[in-house]
Amino acid sequence: MRIGFVGLGVMGTPMATNLMAEGHDLFLYRGREGLGGTHCRSAAEAAAEAEVVILMLPDTPDVENALFGDQGVAEGIKPGTLVIDMSSISPTATKTFAQRIQDQGCEYLDAPVSGGEVGAQQATLTIMVGGKPDVFARAKPLFETLGKNITLIGAIGAGQTAKVANQIVVGLTIEAVAEALLFAEKAGADPAVVRQALMGGFAQSRVLELHGERMVNKTFDPGFRIRLHRKDLALAIQAAAELDLALPNTAATQQLMNAAIADGDGDLDHSALYKTLRRS
Repeated sequence: MRIGFVGLGVMGTPMATNLMAEGHDLFLYRGREGLGGTHCRSAAEAAAEAEVVILMLPDTPDVENALFGDQGVAEGIKPGTLVIDMSSISPTATKTFAQRIQDQGCEYLDAPVSGGEVGAQQATLTIMVGGKPDVFARAKPLFETLGKNITLIGAIGAGQTAKVANQIVVGLTIEAVAEALLFAEKAGADPAVVRQALMGGFAQSRVLELHGERMVNKTFDPGFRIRLHRKDLALAIQAAAELDLALPNTAATQQLMNAAIADGDGDLDHSALYKTLRRS
């Protein structure tokens, strides 16, 4: 396929690389030189060349600007183009963005991912999709190049809702692992040995395996930055307010992330919440 790709950061670069390795022609906006593909001067130019446009951007305002700002995707797409937003953004805004794109005779999917930089590099991402079943079927071969666990959750916006739920689970589990390993350390046990013991029991998790190891080794290069995870928990809290729903532990974990950012650790991996707790 001819694919426009907008957003070539920590996640987008390996995703675009995997698509090119599969033989797709990519039109890149803001990709670094040497990445391959065709480099474009604007999102509109990338979209004009493509039958599918993929966005992988940090936050809701970034997606809105890439789609509808000056020289944005909406200025370049033709009727029939499929726009796939793989960013993690507001479910409410997603529905608005999708309607505006569909009003131009195009199709839209929200397809946020989980799995981090390693998942993007190894093409093992979990992909949570919102949209029409026939449009999902059209995009599924691309998703299968990027990930392993691919699920159509429901209508547009449902993918983003699932991603927010994912980020609640991951954030609260990171905080729990950090508390447990810090407790072990302060109580005089070796947190590395405690972690290894817990890996054989009911506490076993992917977070304990990967992020627990980072906490033990105190290696906090991202990964997934604390400030981006805080943004995702803010989306959860905003949506909860709209639903008259209490998410007390999500709010507490977001406050811990606020403290980490105030301490200058916002660009560290989210496993660095261990550092924040250790300072408290």
